[in-house]
Amino acid sequence: MKAKIHPTYYENAQVVCASCGNTWTTGSTKKSIHVEVCSRCHPFFSGEQTRILDVEGQVDRFYKKLQARQSYVEQTKAREDAKKAPAKPVAELELGARVTEALAKAGITTIAQLMAKLAEGDEAALAIEGFGRKALIDSKKKIRAMGYELPETAPAA
Repeated sequence: MKAKIHPTYYENAQVVCASCGNTWTTGSTKKSIHVEVCSRCHPFFSGEQTRILDVEGQVDRFYKKLQARQSYVEQTKAREDAKKAPAKPVAELELGARVTEALAKAGITTIAQLMAKLAEGDEAALAIEGFGRKALIDSKKKIRAMGYELPETAPAA
């Protein structure tokens, strides 16, 4: 062995548990060792496995993170459901003032009513005064962008 490269070995190093105050001696390269948990107070060794060892609130922080994640998932789901509600007004499609007014004159005020009109076919939608081909294309694009499935159109006669 090479001389003067090894650390000093203390045969009577003192180990102190910070939780219960238990002390014992062992061999180590340090004179004193401080541990947070020992075999005397650890739930696994003491038989109290029902007791959760909570050092510096780690368990509480974990449960807070878990709860925050759950509430985030619920809020996201609620927002998705709110986006997809067909009872929304047609104005949310942002088709323009003229098109929205034309649909309102025809009695179509919600997206569900517009989708029902589109189910009748393109010609039925184009029969609405002030609702042209461009408005038809834009409304279909925006309805699809909101996550709705457009109904099958009736075949032309």
